[in-house]
Amino acid sequence: MSNIRVGIVGAGNWGTTLALYLEKEGRPPMLYEYFRERVKRLRSDRENKEFLPGYPIPEDVVITNEPEELVGSSDVIFFVQPSHTLRNLASIFSKYLKDQIIVSFTKGIDPETLERMSEVLEGELHGQKDKIVAISGPSIGREVVRGVPTSLVAASRDIKNAEIIQGLLSGEKMRVYTSMDIVGVELGGALKNVYAIASGICDGLGLGMNAKAALITRSMAELSRLAVKMGGEKQTFAGLSGFGDLIVTSFSVHSRNRSVGERLGSGEVLDDILKDMVEVAEGVRTTKSACRLSDEYNIEMPIAREVSSVLFGDKDPRASIKDLMQRDLKREKR
Repeated sequence: MSNIRVGIVGAGNWGTTLALYLEKEGRPPMLYEYFRERVKRLRSDRENKEFLPGYPIPEDVVITNEPEELVGSSDVIFFVQPSHTLRNLASIFSKYLKDQIIVSFTKGIDPETLERMSEVLEGELHGQKDKIVAISGPSIGREVVRGVPTSLVAASRDIKNAEIIQGLLSGEKMRVYTSMDIVGVELGGALKNVYAIASGICDGLGLGMNAKAALITRSMAELSRLAVKMGGEKQTFAGLSGFGDLIVTSFSVHSRNRSVGERLGSGEVLDDILKDMVEVAEGVRTTKSACRLSDEYNIEMPIAREVSSVLFGDKDPRASIKDLMQRDLKREKR
């Protein structure tokens, strides 16, 4: 796998983390940043002071602002950026692509079309449908860059492409599994951010572990019901891109979505929270999409709806907890 050339689109926290990880593995990638001023700073500082301070970027990681340069130097292209920028960037890169494997590290659901990120890529990168791989799993960037052991899932309709990415990323500090359930893997990675906000609200309210454990368990029941209706495989949600990702995002102090929820539970206002944040909390956008999908597929999603009411309806988080606890009693079922 050492002869495979990698290009990374997106020089945020996760994109820079992947660049540093691959460089340590002996596969220095090319790193693309959209804004020219940021490219100049990254090249001069050799450090991403905005998104990943304290970790020098080695000289053999080439930083570029030219899509054609990155595509021409890459056999595999990682798209690693916030969901709301993916469509535009994919459109920019589409005119240069040839036969590269496309890997999506982006977790989200398009708020207008309700498409998963691989579907957004398919729409912009014509003829690339079977060349797309989606990566998900419990992967806090600041732990990966420290060399903490991490496991991920690479999913694709073409298992051979998933296996190529598995071999490319796997090493002493990272273990990658494969899957053909790209629908389930992507939905688990996107929707868990909604429930991480709910978990953070629990933390902000000081509700303790009983409440948080119950919330996470019922969140996965809710998430998986929708995802299976949309074509995902039920067993996927017991794995890394399901419970694994939900757990780490609900508990990590580095989780942006959990942090949003914690601050809401402590009494702060969403607009003020978002103004303070350097990185994007995808769960805020995804909550609206989750509620729309709930309506479209006729799936009951009370936790997601309460998160929406707190985020966008100014509902007191304590009232949301009370309403969830006083819903009609029923049998436990998944």
